[in-house]
Amino acid sequence: MTQIDQSNAAAMEAVVARARAAVPTLAAYAEQTERALRMAPESVAAAAEAGAFALTTPRRFGGIDADTATAVQVLIELGRGCGSTAWVAAISAGVKYGFAPFMGQEARDEFFAEPDVRICGSMLPTGRSTEVPGGLRVSGRWNYASGCEDAQWALLAAPVVDGDRVRNRSAGGNEMALVRTSSLRIDRTWDVAGLRGTGSHTLVAEDVFVPASHVVQLDLSNSVPTGLLTRLNALGSAPLFGVAQGALDLVGAIMATRRPPRSTYTNLAEIPAARETFARASMLVEDAHRRVLHVAARADAALRSGGAEQTTVKEAQMLVEVISALRQCRQAVELLLDLHGSSGFAVSNPLQRMWRDLAIGSRHGALTPYVAAEDYARRLVSAG
Repeated sequence: MTQIDQSNAAAMEAVVARARAAVPTLAAYAEQTERALRMAPESVAAAAEAGAFALTTPRRFGGIDADTATAVQVLIELGRGCGSTAWVAAISAGVKYGFAPFMGQEARDEFFAEPDVRICGSMLPTGRSTEVPGGLRVSGRWNYASGCEDAQWALLAAPVVDGDRVRNRSAGGNEMALVRTSSLRIDRTWDVAGLRGTGSHTLVAEDVFVPASHVVQLDLSNSVPTGLLTRLNALGSAPLFGVAQGALDLVGAIMATRRPPRSTYTNLAEIPAARETFARASMLVEDAHRRVLHVAARADAALRSGGAEQTTVKEAQMLVEVISALRQCRQAVELLLDLHGSSGFAVSNPLQRMWRDLAIGSRHGALTPYVAAEDYARRLVSAG
């Protein structure tokens, strides 16, 4: 390892340590974040101080520009304290990394004027745009815009309409509009069982002008390097591994003090079966972490090699790996709830929030197990 490599490794370790230091604050305000359906101001400040919103900002703009493995570790740490805050940070990091390369220089310079800039958005083409002199006029509604009330920017899929027909995508119809959220309306539609604090509400545009410099044209057929999707999947799922770790931390802290019901034992740690159950949960979570960090390392290797280290078959396999590891996390939290008992479902108990956050987040559309399995199987057989 060269001196430069050592210096960079130390810098990345410091970033993870800052995230770890933010956990108590995030945990203290997690309930408030959930109630408000958006990150508590104190959580935003703590996450920003930890560098969570600058993870994938390029260094030339003052950001951290972390590799995938470091970013995943940071998001896992944040997820231990508050799954919703970590989720918002992960979404913003993924959008920046995945779509900033498609921005023109003018838009990129304005967007990255602040290293901690936050962005939300949607690739669902539920909006429409019409060409006007100098740019587009955009209207539409986009659901599930995580963190929209605390984001300065939004990236929205808004295909151009020619008359009453959507322009053929092969003719350049993959338009995304980069707009300031101050020019949009937010309908507070987010009302689900878990990750409530992400505030994944609906963005509404009503004839919003978007200058041509801020129209992002995507060419997904040729411009996505192998490894990018693996990186985005690792980043997007990382907070959930942290949630599982948070649940493990919580139950581990009460093992020596919690008295089991209808038993002569004075605490859970005295019971051999309880110790074995906790050990099983711990091994499940630790193995899940190893698996997602392996996926992150594969993404980094593929991106460094320009795709030589990873085929599309391997990329599909890595998503299946992430989904499988998340299932382990769910199994672990179920075991921890068995240990804790029904009081773990008290509204005041953080364990039930962690259970809900993990249950919802691990069923995100991008993590649909049967779709991922089918895609991997199809690619595997075709490659053979």
